[in-house]
Amino acid sequence: MTPEKIRNVALVGHGGSGKTSLAEALLYVADATTRHGSVDSGTSILDHDPEEQERKISLGLAVASVDWGDHRINLIDAPGYADFSGDARAALRAADLALFVVSAVDGPEVGHELMWRAATEENIPKAIFISKLDRERASFSRTLAQLREAFGKGVAPTQVPVGEEATFRGLARVASERVYLYDGGSKRGALASDLPEGSAELIHSAHLALVESVVETDEEMMEAYFEGTEPSREVIIKTVHQGMLSGDIYPVLVGSASKLIGVDTLAEFLVDFGPNPLERRVPLPDGSTITPSADGPVLASVFKTISDPFVGRISVFRMLSGSLKHDDTLDIVGGSHARMHNLFHLQGKEHTDVHEVSCGDIAAVAKIDALHTGSVLRSPGSDLDVAPVGYPHPVMEVAITPKSNQDEDKLSAALHRILEEDLTLQVDHRAETNETILAGLGDMHLDVTLQRVARKFGVEVDTSTPRIAFRETITATADVEGKHKKQSGGRGQFGVAMVRFSPRPRGSGYEYVDSIKGGSIPRQFIPAVDKGIQEALQRGMIAGYPVVDVAAEVYDGKYHAVDSDEMSFRMAGVQAVKAAAQGARPVLLEPIVRMTIRVPEDYTGDIMGDINAKRGRVLGMDTDGSLRVINAEAPMAEVQRYAIDLRSMTSGRGTFEMVIDHYAEMPHQEAQKVVAEAAEQSS
Repeated sequence: MTPEKIRNVALVGHGGSGKTSLAEALLYVADATTRHGSVDSGTSILDHDPEEQERKISLGLAVASVDWGDHRINLIDAPGYADFSGDARAALRAADLALFVVSAVDGPEVGHELMWRAATEENIPKAIFISKLDRERASFSRTLAQLREAFGKGVAPTQVPVGEEATFRGLARVASERVYLYDGGSKRGALASDLPEGSAELIHSAHLALVESVVETDEEMMEAYFEGTEPSREVIIKTVHQGMLSGDIYPVLVGSASKLIGVDTLAEFLVDFGPNPLERRVPLPDGSTITPSADGPVLASVFKTISDPFVGRISVFRMLSGSLKHDDTLDIVGGSHARMHNLFHLQGKEHTDVHEVSCGDIAAVAKIDALHTGSVLRSPGSDLDVAPVGYPHPVMEVAITPKSNQDEDKLSAALHRILEEDLTLQVDHRAETNETILAGLGDMHLDVTLQRVARKFGVEVDTSTPRIAFRETITATADVEGKHKKQSGGRGQFGVAMVRFSPRPRGSGYEYVDSIKGGSIPRQFIPAVDKGIQEALQRGMIAGYPVVDVAAEVYDGKYHAVDSDEMSFRMAGVQAVKAAAQGARPVLLEPIVRMTIRVPEDYTGDIMGDINAKRGRVLGMDTDGSLRVINAEAPMAEVQRYAIDLRSMTSGRGTFEMVIDHYAEMPHQEAQKVVAEAAEQSS
């Protein structure tokens, strides 16, 4: 299959808009499957994971292909829920066209807006399929107006429906003004001899608008148009195609996946209008791009990793340049080598062996442990690389422990495998709280991940809200005596250290000052005092959290010629910290996170009010297109579940990122709660 004959299409949009149903309809109409798969009935070949079938939604991207004439259309069905937007981002990188599936009942929703921005960042052409036109309350005109309001005047119908709701029975191609009617679930529309009554005006007006958009791109065409000569169908196709590549035109198609209306004309549109792989420039790490070449060196990118219980690890990749044959050996960027032995095409979870993968195609390879999501393959000796996908950062955390102590090693191995599949997950072991933290894009993302860990690797886990990594510090200077004495027959232990504890600037850490003069503590024992002080500071003064930003000056002491040793002075250091716990006025510090929150303008007041209510403060506000970007900071303890709060406040339209920025003193009333809780746990 030559690159010019390949179409790579990512089906993206909001959850529940009908992406998977449309993909299943395409597979059925193109005779790639023998039955019309359904998400609701659990017969979809794309939503095949048990978690997807249970929830009846896509939780990860799936790949399938159809042959249409002499072309191959590779479909990448992307999940629509924000918790799984990492796979949707990967789908955009692997595709040459983003097809936004929009319900004629609900119109453009949050997921469409988020993915539209992602597709624009990825510089990928866009088209729109208005689905569910056979449903009650479906409206083409309303949905089209909403699309233009959301995405601009480039939204241009290339098809319009014939009928609506229960009367929806076909469509008209705007360029040719030909009408196709569908009867009783037929796979292909029948060409009508006349324009249906009641649809002529809509078809003519859409045709006029499309032609005017086309002639505006060329002065000669515009002059000819004013003289009465319309551009030919071939010219319209070429102009729309170029408009898609430049990001100026977003063609709109119509149909119903359940009634198979418009599915065949969608396939024909993808073949006639859709970009081919040679028209998609490959982004490089330095920000530049290159044009792919069928005859050039191999460059391939793994955009999905799947753990299959029967086949093992499956790495799904896009051939960005060059071609690949069975048993070829390639370099893995930043790693070892890979012998491409088990090559196949995916049809959902089914495999079809292949012996060659051409430029622009999508395929998979099995049982190469060195490959994971994001890996780049290239010809030996080549220095080509690919810019990484801009995955969203985790925004929600959960602490996990295996239900069985015997499963600790299994859990570690399972998490390692899951991280290779999903780059939007992070795992961290926090020594200060002795917890294993799993971080993801939301509560559903974390729930599904742990379900998969249990199903694929047999490890059940318990979850809890992560403990906050508080710190302690002192606010006053204290001169104390640390004394350790055990002298009751035989050789004993004796060490006395006079230590002055004083606060240091926030973030400056611990400082040890040796001011001993005259040998009051022998030189060989002075480091032991420092060691004891640091040990005690790690155990805390008031709530068991590490004490930071402290200077400890040892300025005097006493020793015994026989009984003093390193242990004695280490314990003297420990006792000095205990003695300072009162006079140094210790306080609790809490982590403060820096937040970047993106929301539509209508929600800015609510968001800023909520930040203030969470003991945070707004640092400033910027504009990013139609969104307001709120920069704020807030205590980590108040925003651990902010992913859920923001989704609720903005109906899912807001996104955010946050990082720990610094530590600040906790208000006394809040600190007392933490101290009381620590005392209760230690008792």
